[in-house]
Amino acid sequence: MDIPSLQLNDQTSIPQFGLGVWQVPADETQRVVTDALELGYRHIDTAQMYGNEAGVGAALASAGLARDEVYVTTKLNNGFHEPALAKKSLARSLELLGLDQVDLFLIHWPLPTRYDGDYVSTWEALVELRAEGLTRSIGVSNFQTEHLDRIVSATGVVPAVNQIEVHPYFANEGVREATRRHGALVEAWSPLGQGGGELTDETVVRIAGTHGKTPAQVLLRWQIDRGDVVFPKSMSRERLAENAAIFDFALSTAEVALLAALDRGAAGRQGPDPDLFDWIP
Repeated sequence: MDIPSLQLNDQTSIPQFGLGVWQVPADETQRVVTDALELGYRHIDTAQMYGNEAGVGAALASAGLARDEVYVTTKLNNGFHEPALAKKSLARSLELLGLDQVDLFLIHWPLPTRYDGDYVSTWEALVELRAEGLTRSIGVSNFQTEHLDRIVSATGVVPAVNQIEVHPYFANEGVREATRRHGALVEAWSPLGQGGGELTDETVVRIAGTHGKTPAQVLLRWQIDRGDVVFPKSMSRERLAENAAIFDFALSTAEVALLAALDRGAAGRQGPDPDLFDWIP
């Protein structure tokens, strides 16, 4: 599988396509990740909140691949925003993953209504973790424009990525533009829309028919053509292979525009609102 890589602002690179393991049960994670690695996936996106880092680690250990062949991302859980806890939590993640270093460590949610609104000190803790060599790159997830502007202004350190909800019904263009303005890459979570209707949308289905592809492949290719990083989840080996078969076609400029026109703005959001989300597991 020939997966393109994109350069990050810290001069490292990241595979543009990978596997996300959100909602993959812990007892199924090793099998799913093993299937993905056997199919040629080389980018795994997990999180402390998902509770399945150990399964990812077991799959990595049994895969027989060199460490630098697989890109591994994990994310800081919401209960560990205090700097000292952030450091301890990454150490625990590394233990579960069986690694000395992750490739990318993200603040999972900004939680602006928690911790007296202080996510800047959390970001400073990640900067220190990178300096200590526990992660190669650092970034954020679900940060709105205001959150991005604040941490960059306060620290002068730009995240390598901002992982946000993006799919045709919720293109999230304002935050995408802010992320790119800062020189960070956009990672799109929920690229297939969480069952929100995109897979059966007549525009998507028509474009899929034109290319002899599935609606899911069209949605993923749309993200790729826009320059975002995607990592769809699947527990089926067949679907894992299907999701990855998106590098042998490209959408036309007109097709990209047709898909962009499906945007419903805030009404299309399917995940939590980052300005309000405050859940701590």
